[in-house]
Amino acid sequence: MKIIVGLGNPTREYEGTRHNVGFSVIYAISDKYNIKVDTKKHKALIGKGIIEGEKVILAMPQTYMNLSGESVRELIDYYKCDNEDVIVIYDDISLDVGKLRIRAKGSAGGHNGIKSIISHLGTQEFPRIKVGVGEKPARMDLADYVLGRFSKEEQPLIRESADKASDAVALMLREDISAAMNKFN
Repeated sequence: MKIIVGLGNPTREYEGTRHNVGFSVIYAISDKYNIKVDTKKHKALIGKGIIEGEKVILAMPQTYMNLSGESVRELIDYYKCDNEDVIVIYDDISLDVGKLRIRAKGSAGGHNGIKSIISHLGTQEFPRIKVGVGEKPARMDLADYVLGRFSKEEQPLIRESADKASDAVALMLREDISAAMNKFN
């Protein structure tokens, strides 16, 4: 079993923001594989299904970004998975809008959701898919930027990146993370 976690903030006010790209990818996966993500469990909205012959849990933590690790820890403990069985999908301001970067492990890079997960898991070793949301303008506050919405020009790029990230997850399940890195990085 694999747990696919998209990071974001709950409530309508955060829908469509840069920080909620992880949720957008979970929605894309949910639509593509007809997996309803509508059960409240483990401090998350979850859905169960099968992708590429592998049982999966799709999860969107409802703890707000900075506490995402609480939900991920509960999911891993309940489903008795290893850290390597979790794929975390989240926004990255160091990548151009819509670009993907897949890694098997790594630091938080200043991302508070990833800091929380690393803290709760006690390791940096878990697969992740970073989705580029673009660099913060020089004089803008970081929180205002990541909680802001995409421009009309950026919206098609983000929709396309959500589909690509969905394809990357499928390739990771069908083959391995190296194959996904080679194709999508």
